[in-house]
Order: sequence, then structure tokens, then C-alpha cells
Amino acid sequence: MVTTFCVCECVCVAIVHMHFVTGCGAFPRSLRHVTKSIQDKPIHDEVVSETLLKLFGALLERDGADGKQSLKETRLRPKVVQTKSNDAREMHEEGRMAESDDLIFQSMGFCIHRRPSSVPLAGVGVFITKGWVPKGTVVAMYPGTVYEAYEPIFFQSLRNPFVFRCIDGVLVDGNDKGISKLVYKSCSRRDMLGPYRLSDFSWLTNPKNPLAIGQYVNNCNDSPANVCYQEYDVPRVFPLELHQYLPNVKYSHETQRPIRCIVLVSLRDISPGEELFSNYYTIVES
Repeated sequence: MVTTFCVCECVCVAIVHMHFVTGCGAFPRSLRHVTKSIQDKPIHDEVVSETLLKLFGALLERDGADGKQSLKETRLRPKVVQTKSNDAREMHEEGRMAESDDLIFQSMGFCIHRRPSSVPLAGVGVFITKGWVPKGTVVAMYPGTVYEAYEPIFFQSLRNPFVFRCIDGVLVDGNDKGISKLVYKSCSRRDMLGPYRLSDFSWLTNPKNPLAIGQYVNNCNDSPANVCYQEYDVPRVFPLELHQYLPNVKYSHETQRPIRCIVLVSLRDISPGEELFSNYYTIVES
């Protein structure tokens, strides 16, 4: 819950972002302070839109080419059931990952991946594996089902460390397992508009959108955070064909507000090999 309390007669402090990640329960959760709510956004929403449009456009071009090639091969190839060995399957998967990394690097100038965290007992973390990230860059997205403050999330939240609370009470459930996974897939299929998918559920298994791993960013401990969370409402003019790469879906089909996304923005230059760390709490003073 959002907690508001008085520090002195004229200053109020509100905890607006609350976020927990598996594996970090043994560590104290750090705080990020901003003096005004508008300063909770380190970059303009237009910059976020430009970044996503560029990346999603590249993904669409790649997937369109892959789709045409796959269809062509299906028509020409005789219908013979073939079984790949484990080694061949692994080599094929490694090849696809390398191709994906090349595309992301060309679009973003860096690559990110999930790996065991550099913090003992912290589980999985997110690392910059190639290139470098300038300050003020969108480096990841927080996927999940988006709930309005009044919508039910009791059962989904049980033993769930991936629930993110926004400044206005909106919740994003970034868990890729259990009831959270079932709810997301159901809502995503429900919202299809003809041939168009309005959200991406590949992040539940193997993300097509490489940024959709932000729920695995760990809380900073001994050193300052190098990324922070920024709330972003997708504008209504966002191209329909690119919605298929948005890793968020509304729980309620009737909610009129734009889809809420959470992006992670770099607070400083980040070098290859560095793990991403955030503050799980943001305090806004007004």
C-alpha cells in the first residue's frame, strides 16, 4: 500500500514505488528520493516512445522476413517428419540468439541478458553483455498484467514477489509462473484485434522483445543504483502493428486509460559486463 506520513509541518513524503524480487529478501531495500513527482521521470515520455518505436520496428522487420522465409520453405519442402538431435537443437538456438543480439545491438547499441546475479543469494540478475549504455537510456521493460487500483489481485499476489506498485496505485504483476502466467495469457488472447496481437506473451518463456526482462533486475546493496523505474503510458498513436511487442496487458478489457508500461532508465553510463541494479522504493517529497 502507498504510505503517506508527515515529516514536518509543511513536507509530506509518500512511498510511491514498491517492488520486490525473488532472492533479495535477505537484503535491505534501498530508497530513491525525488523532490517532485515530475522528477520521478528521468527522461521524457517522447524519448521512451522513440526508443520503443525503433526497436519494435527492427523486430517487426526481422519477424516479417522470418515469417516469409518460413512459409516459403514450408511450401517447397516435402512433408517429412524430421527429428533434430539435442546438439543440433542447441546449435540452432545459439544461432538464433546470436542473430537476435546483432539486431538488438544495431538498434540499441547494447545487449542485455539474464544471468546468475553477482550478489550472493540474489538469484537471477540482468547484465549488459555487449556495448555500453549512455545515461538516460531505456535499458529494460517490466512485463506483466496491469491492474487498476480497484481491481482484484489477492490470489495473484499470494507468495508473489514480482508485483510493482505505481504512483497512482496501478499494479503490474511481472510473475511468469502460476496463476499470474495463466491470467496474462488469457488476457492477451482475449485482446486480439483480428490478426493483430495487442500484447506480447513470449516473455513468459523466451522473450521476442529482449528488453522484457526488467522484473529480474535486483535491488542495489553496497553501491548506488545504475537504473531506475519510469512509468510510461503508451500513446494512442502508437502503431497498431507494433503492439505485439509490448509485454503488458490490461486485466480489464473495459479500462479506458492507455496501457501502462514500466521502463528502466539508466542513471549513469553503464559498461559491458555490469549488472543492472535499481532501488525498490521511490520516495517523492512534495
